[in-house]
Amino acid sequence: MTESREPHQSIGPATMRHLREVLDDHARFWGTRDLRALHLPTLIHEFPQTCLVATSGNEIHGYILGFVTPAHIAYAHLIATRDDTRGTGLGRRLYSAFATAAHPLGATHLKAITTPTNHTSINFHKALGSDTQLVEDYNGPGQPRIVFTRNLNPPL
Repeated sequence: MTESREPHQSIGPATMRHLREVLDDHARFWGTRDLRALHLPTLIHEFPQTCLVATSGNEIHGYILGFVTPAHIAYAHLIATRDDTRGTGLGRRLYSAFATAAHPLGATHLKAITTPTNHTSINFHKALGSDTQLVEDYNGPGQPRIVFTRNLNPPL
């Protein structure tokens, strides 16, 4: 578990209890976008090292769900910070903790995707130093995605 710059906030492994709480409080993390179906319990069960949650006391402030692929890519499936913690650097700290956890598992690159209209995510990943590429039909016919990639050396 790593300490953050925020007082009493720590980042550590996500549990099924955390996942239930995030889903119960989904709107605080995602607003009106309903992404509950993307919160796969299998990720927490099978990739406990790389599914992380930021907490302070009993409150969840943010989380990242991801895994390392056989091609040594640390794939960030979902990352979210609660509405009242945005702009504090928590998203960057979550990504950094994810990269730190993924490195001993062989990860050499970071990857994430988003929709072309998700300007908040695009700007965030660009600020992290990610390369961006629009890939047509990435998620099926007529469903383009922005693909973010970043070398993990140097670390985040």
